[in-house]
Amino acid sequence: MDVVSLGETMILFSPEETGQLRYNRNFSSRVAGAESNTLIGLAKLGYLTGWVSRVGRDELGKRILASIRGEGVDTSFVKEDENAKTGLFLKERTTADSARVFYYRHQSAASKMMPADLDESYIAKAKFLYITGITPALSESCKDTVFHAIELAEKNGLKIVFDPNIRTTLLDETTGRATLLAIAAKSDVILPGMSEGEYLFQTTDCEEIADECKRLGAQTAIVKLGEKGAYYSTNLESGYVDAYPVDRVIDPIGAGDGFACGVLSGMLDELPIIEAVKRGCAIGAIVTTVNGDIEGLPDKERLKEYMNRTNKEDVIR
Repeated sequence: MDVVSLGETMILFSPEETGQLRYNRNFSSRVAGAESNTLIGLAKLGYLTGWVSRVGRDELGKRILASIRGEGVDTSFVKEDENAKTGLFLKERTTADSARVFYYRHQSAASKMMPADLDESYIAKAKFLYITGITPALSESCKDTVFHAIELAEKNGLKIVFDPNIRTTLLDETTGRATLLAIAAKSDVILPGMSEGEYLFQTTDCEEIADECKRLGAQTAIVKLGEKGAYYSTNLESGYVDAYPVDRVIDPIGAGDGFACGVLSGMLDELPIIEAVKRGCAIGAIVTTVNGDIEGLPDKERLKEYMNRTNKEDVIR
């Protein structure tokens, strides 16, 4: 096993028209979840991944399991909960270039995750534990589960990669920030975006955000800068990586999950940190050109072709 993660995956309903949801009549549906998006991206690149979660013992849960398993992610430690429903969320495209989402996940099956759902021998097989700030915000039992996963990862020598992926609507104002900082303090690699860095450290300077991450104990901090690329910092080096150009953004949601996939794949291949960050930027860019969270995630051949072609175009320009 290369990477194991835990978190909630839901069914996303997307309107086929732009405009406010109240006027939409036709919807398509997809499977989507931050952690499973990243795991699927890694599986498509040829890595071995495992997902720990809960879904409802309902039709939406069965669809999620079939979909994620079909993408090559191991789901042997996903439980079907007969007492809770699978969560869902709706996307609203107010214009062709903007979108927002509405979640219906309160008391969902995934929010019932508990430390007993984790199997130490399963986690011990992996090289990396990948976690986001979404899961501990779902419920107190989910928070306990995340910290237990971290304990098991530390005990068994896994590297811990943390994407804060902040959802302010889920976080308690008094304890949310403290919880995320406590997770960051136990992480080897932290992947904040600029808004997340501001939430955690009250600064909009990407270099200061990275320094704060390392001050907490992280070996590597990589700050996502959106269309400007990323800034990385380790104990030995730091620098900026330019974003890959995107002529037209079709759907920005899921780009951060693709970025995490690229970075993790580079680390699994033991690439220099700058090359791992380049992969993150490349996959993040590719994802934005396709509607859907996982539909644009590339396999190794497509990723290599995209990075080679884009780099050549940059040289020509």
